Amino acid sequence: MHLLSVLLIGIASNLDNLGISVSYGLRSTRIPVFSNLIIAIVSMLCAYFSIFAGKFISVFISMRIANFTGGLILICIGIKCIVTSILEENSTSDVKVDSNYSQVITHPDLADVNDDKIISLKESIFLGFALAINCLVMGLGAGITGISPVLTTFSIGVFSFISIWCGLKLGNKICGKNIGKYSNIVAGLLLIIIGVYEMIV
Repeated sequence: MHLLSVLLIGIASNLDNLGISVSYGLRSTRIPVFSNLIIAIVSMLCAYFSIFAGKFISVFISMRIANFTGGLILICIGIKCIVTSILEENSTSDVKVDSNYSQVITHPDLADVNDDKIISLKESIFLGFALAINCLVMGLGAGITGISPVLTTFSIGVFSFISIWCGLKLGNKICGKNIGKYSNIVAGLLLIIIGVYEMIV
């Protein structure tokens, strides 16, 4: 059981949450405890099913191939995170959200659709799915390597709650834009480390 990988995946999958919540903190937007919990639960559900799917796939291939394939997927995701972060640095634009929440999936920082400075239950569900998209492919790769679905899901849920709570607290003290940029790079590096670790161990 790769407990280190479980811990690092929990952290890496939620660094995006930290950046988003910092940006909310800067705008004095509140995410109540219950809404934060809903976001964590949505992330856990998406992560569990993707990890379970990866674990199911691993049944049909040898452990060595499974570890190599899963590790390679995580490395590719990590590289994509870093490249995307660098490219987005030079292509920022203002985006308005329409009433049917369609923009929330691609722009999680705009989940406060009614602009009341509070992420409601409905908004937290959409925000949860928007943030959980990062967990899907990551979970698939992790599952293929044989990592425990239950422990990894729990790790993702716990760090989701903590990262959003911490991000809101830090919002008034640091630059949310920079945190968002660097969180993607750090997440990418962590995933590359996890991928290499899973391929070797």
